[in-house]
Amino acid sequence: MMDRLWSPWRMQYIEDNDAPTCPFCISQQEAEQLSGLILSAKPCAYAILNLYPYNTGHLMVIPYRHIANISEITKTEFGEITGLLQDAVHALNRAFEPTGFNVGMNIGDSGGAGIPDHLHFHVVPRWTGDTNFMPVIGETKVMPESLQQTKSKLMDVWPD
Repeated sequence: MMDRLWSPWRMQYIEDNDAPTCPFCISQQEAEQLSGLILSAKPCAYAILNLYPYNTGHLMVIPYRHIANISEITKTEFGEITGLLQDAVHALNRAFEPTGFNVGMNIGDSGGAGIPDHLHFHVVPRWTGDTNFMPVIGETKVMPESLQQTKSKLMDVWPD
């Protein structure tokens, strides 16, 4: 029998009919001007805090180009993306001292991608015991700080 983990808080994200066609399609200029969640904006990709984090510090690295398949990434884009992933892990280690990470991507609907048409990489810091009874019993994920507090901590140590 398959266990199910319910995350009712994601329904707002799924049903957001006012969202643009692709929330990840922004230009480098727009990324540089966004002060909210953007951590770093490079010529081919950017790093941004996840608006619906699984853990404090959950961020994504996203190419500007609207592509859905990893085979479409150019070597230049891939180099920049991996550089941003390294910067993210470095900053998260310095700011939060996690004991582990989940780094990866979900490709396509069947692969669990929430935005299947625009490739993106997740970086989720992890701590021993960070999954507790609250999401299971209380249907609530406890986030110990705001996204702006998280961003402030990361910007203090981001290796740009």
